Amino acid sequence: MTTPQAALPHLKVLDLSRVLAGPWCTQMLADLGADVVKVERPGAGDDTRHWGPPFLKDAQGHDTTHASYYAACNRNKRSIAIDIAQPEGQALIRQMALSSDILVENFKVGGLAHYGLDYASLHALNPRLIYCSVTGFGQDGPYAERAGYDLMIQAMSGMMSITGKTEGTPGGTPQRVGVALTDVFTGVYACSAILAAVEVRHRTGLGQHIDMSLLDVGMAILANQAAGFLNTGANPMRQGNSHPSLVPYQDFATADGAMLLAVGNDGQFARFAQAAEQPHWAADLRFATNTDRVRHRDALIPLIETEARKRTTAQWVALLEHRAVPCGPINTVAQAFDDAQVQARHLVVQQSVASAAAAQTGVASIASVASPLRLQDTPPVLRRAPPALGEHTDEVLAELGLDAQALAHLRATGIVG
Repeated sequence: MTTPQAALPHLKVLDLSRVLAGPWCTQMLADLGADVVKVERPGAGDDTRHWGPPFLKDAQGHDTTHASYYAACNRNKRSIAIDIAQPEGQALIRQMALSSDILVENFKVGGLAHYGLDYASLHALNPRLIYCSVTGFGQDGPYAERAGYDLMIQAMSGMMSITGKTEGTPGGTPQRVGVALTDVFTGVYACSAILAAVEVRHRTGLGQHIDMSLLDVGMAILANQAAGFLNTGANPMRQGNSHPSLVPYQDFATADGAMLLAVGNDGQFARFAQAAEQPHWAADLRFATNTDRVRHRDALIPLIETEARKRTTAQWVALLEHRAVPCGPINTVAQAFDDAQVQARHLVVQQSVASAAAAQTGVASIASVASPLRLQDTPPVLRRAPPALGEHTDEVLAELGLDAQALAHLRATGIVG
């Protein structure tokens, strides 16, 4: 993860976003080497700085007042605290936008127009600026002015209706996914759109406006479930951990816990049946093909449940691994990070906090999950731990040409923090 060479060191990003979707996008750009300057409110900062517990620990292992949520999506950035509600603060943003390649914001529709920081205003100053707006419902439509949060989108998109135990079973109510899935996917889609706009700018010399909507993304990531509904009219329903189109593809109780069996084709099923010492399953006309198994799941699943309880999870994993049948444990998060493959891939990274920031926050180091973008020649880089609020205000404003006297004035008047 550490290398002097990166994919995007030539790009400057002005990050006016907060919470998760926008910051996830800009962290991806930052991991790839872009210079991301995160603009936060003086004295308060990004909302997620206070979304705890859990909180980051100090050197003695005690809780600080800094939530770990913020650390999940703000590494490799520089933080600058500016009050954009003040004309002098707005002027600083416009000055920064002049030399930026990309701007990401997630204000309500029309919110930044009040400050002269909307796309039209900044495009007039810098036609090369790629301006990405992230909102709950997009820039148009009857819900455009509504605020949008991940949980609301999971509910409205239908995602919750297909997540959870089967209707009619104990606890069989709609459930949210355990992470803010639409926020994270919106960040990933936004990053893809931005990089596409960068490529277009190579040809045209012009930036453009990108309209990212959590609802749009929430509908898109319904994937096969949406395709099934749109092309058959059949409304998908919750069915626990089983799959609507694959069997067996679910969890099974074992002698000491549970395993996840994910059979994706008929060859895998035949090898599983052989390993389970039930080779006749693969020859049974009810189970010979995946379509047959889906149609007769009520007959097949109890047979597998009986066999699954005869071995431990580890025994099943060892037995099926060498037969190329996908099978694995159902880990806790702690067990996942303790997994040999996770450790071999170095998926946990630890970053030291700059001394001044450590003195301000009490946090000496911050752990996070490594970027999964494994580019061979220009891999992600680790340059900065998630910053303290306003940690780089003086540094960034000095790059704009402001001297010590100007900085002192801005700080004294509360324009910057």
